[in-house]
Amino acid sequence: MALLLWIMIGFLSGAMPFSLWLGRIIHKDIRNYGDGNPGAINAWRAGGYRLGLPVLLLDYLKGVVPVSLARFEFGFTAWRLVLIALSPVLGHAFSPFLRFRGGKAVAATFGIWTGLTIWEAPTVLGISLGISFYVQKVDGWSVILAMLGLLVYLLARQADFFMFVIWIGNVSILAWKHRYDLRQRPGLKHSTAKFLGRRG
Repeated sequence: MALLLWIMIGFLSGAMPFSLWLGRIIHKDIRNYGDGNPGAINAWRAGGYRLGLPVLLLDYLKGVVPVSLARFEFGFTAWRLVLIALSPVLGHAFSPFLRFRGGKAVAATFGIWTGLTIWEAPTVLGISLGISFYVQKVDGWSVILAMLGLLVYLLARQADFFMFVIWIGNVSILAWKHRYDLRQRPGLKHSTAKFLGRRG
């Protein structure tokens, strides 16, 4: 029962569409901006940093709070931790408040890995994502490449088996949410290709 309760807490935490709710305060539906995704990027497009930053922080905390409490305060480990860790990402990606459509779960991903490893994994993920976005022109592929950077970190740290299970579940959700991007061929941005051409 305790496990089920924490899975529900994590899922409902992830499912809360803060971008949509905060957007309504300024009378804007962020789904009318960009790619229509109810996430922090479109919140930024709709209302600038005054809307984008709070949404980004809240979407991040969706993962941090339930996972860190479950892991460090209540001692969940192994398969129980796998289920709890993935629940905020699933909630964000398939929110019942949004007819199970939800956002792309990138901020929630940073949150759960903060809850699992404190600063290490989100730092690696952030650096990998920054490099990927800088050199790679398809956003979905940038996210997947960043997750591969996180996988390298987990291998180097000789993380336990269940961390790899969480990674597999997490990257599967991200791949599904970015599936339209992933239909495009990955490629270097023009400035990066030009730079590499000069170096060659």
